[in-house]
Amino acid sequence: MEIKDFIEKFAEQFENVSASELTPTTKFKELKEWSSLMALSIIAMIDEEYDVTVKGNDIKVSETIEDLFNNVKSKC
Repeated sequence: MEIKDFIEKFAEQFENVSASELTPTTKFKELKEWSSLMALSIIAMIDEEYDVTVKGNDIKVSETIEDLFNNVKSKC
């Protein structure tokens, strides 16, 4: 599991965000398109792509994409 691949899959969930705009230190909750619905989409993507269940609290405590990535990676 690589952060680059995670960022690409993360970016695919958004309509107007490309992976090239995102870095591991991107504070994803500050993105214009971020919403509670987007959080559910990210949770579903993580479940489908990595077979890892994350909860709303995992999203809540993550500040950056890398924080979320590390959380998912620790559950693999």
